[in-house]
Amino acid sequence: MTNNTTRFLPTFEFFRVLSIAGSDSGGGAGIQADLKTFAALGCYGMTAITALTAQNTQGVRAIHGVPPKMLRDQIDAVMEDIGAHAVKIGMLHSPDIVQTVASAIDRHALQNVVLDPVMVATSGAVLIDNPAVALLVRELFPRALLVTPNLDEASLLVGRALHHEQDMEAAAQELMAMGAQAVLLKGGHLAGDQVCDLLLLKNSAPHWMRAPRIHTANTHGTGCTLSSAIAAHLAQGAGLQEAVEAARCYVRAALEASATVRTGAGSGPLNHSYAPLTMRLKPLR
Repeated sequence: MTNNTTRFLPTFEFFRVLSIAGSDSGGGAGIQADLKTFAALGCYGMTAITALTAQNTQGVRAIHGVPPKMLRDQIDAVMEDIGAHAVKIGMLHSPDIVQTVASAIDRHALQNVVLDPVMVATSGAVLIDNPAVALLVRELFPRALLVTPNLDEASLLVGRALHHEQDMEAAAQELMAMGAQAVLLKGGHLAGDQVCDLLLLKNSAPHWMRAPRIHTANTHGTGCTLSSAIAAHLAQGAGLQEAVEAARCYVRAALEASATVRTGAGSGPLNHSYAPLTMRLKPLR
């Protein structure tokens, strides 16, 4: 006779993605955008919150940092029980928080780490302490599979303004020299009717991805969504370039689906749920 307990043992698991990032009370960016993205792409999302923010579509009003021990406990609780196939890292506002995350990557041997070096919000608010920037480069660039700065963040890191595609390529090379394993430099802030993003991998030629600009007021959380989508595709087994290209397609479609929607008086959120997938399952070995 078959034992009932044995008969109902699960034979599948979810594709699991952990977001280590700040909370956005307006729901358009940060942890909230990450969870929406994971769910829309068929993954099970988990969180370790680095900071609470009071913000809406018009700007950030206040930031309250989570104590490092609390962040460590969140990561440990998730990893010791559930585990993760990929990790997205977002807002890390202080040196202690950066170091806590670096230690956790080593302690749990975290894989498929996508680092979005969130430094400036869409509204212009600064989201990271100056001392944390150098530590982030030193401790997290080498530990991440991919770093995904936008032009403003890359400009801050290399110490100069970036105005042209040639500037982007030079900056991406410098970021690699700083220790990054791979760089996705987002060119959405460049002028023009095309959006040009650059993916630079070690020992590979620069890979440019160009597409017509989508005209919408709803761009809040675009970078958070993109990095989360990359992590979701990596969790499901995609290669790095494949994951980046698939994530860009998802973000562009979410932008297009939000273009006629009005949420708040400022920069509104993307439509993360324009075509949600069912939760995907991975066979257990």
